[in-house]
Amino acid sequence: MEKPMEILQLLTTRRSEKRLSEPAPNEEQLKQIFQAALNVPDHGRLHPYRFIIIEGKGLNKFKTLLQAAVEEFELGEEALKKAENLAHRAPMVIGVVAKIKKDIPKVPGWEQMLSAGCATYAIQLAANAQGFANVWISGKWVNGNALRKAFSCEEYDQVIGLVMLGTAEEKNEREKKIQNIEDFVSYL
Repeated sequence: MEKPMEILQLLTTRRSEKRLSEPAPNEEQLKQIFQAALNVPDHGRLHPYRFIIIEGKGLNKFKTLLQAAVEEFELGEEALKKAENLAHRAPMVIGVVAKIKKDIPKVPGWEQMLSAGCATYAIQLAANAQGFANVWISGKWVNGNALRKAFSCEEYDQVIGLVMLGTAEEKNEREKKIQNIEDFVSYL
């Protein structure tokens, strides 16, 4: 395992990796990952998110849940094959559920959703900082009734992502992306 990255290096070089294998984070590493997630901006200290760890035999159940979503939404044979592949693309998956509370006027649902998104990104960064690769995926399957039930979702809850974690199978040397910030930044 590499030593922890410098913060700016981590933020400017983070990339999604889709080919993942063992090892995945262990229990102690997961604790650090979730501590990072629990410390994101959170107006009202609502912690409007939950995390579901899927690994080992749970990946087979996960495959069944993805396949059920493909059938529910009539996505076709190609999507069914993709669901099978997706379920075993990484040794660990963390499902992220935004727990939206509609009855809090001071903290609207969109703010709670952003907090859950920040928690998801913190999971990615904390995993990267410990030497693990990952990718955040979504798609129609996150709305499947079987998956929502397995994740104990309530009416207003939203599965916002599936973070696949592991060790990059092929360490692709990528050219550093230098963004032209002028396209995104202005002054008032």
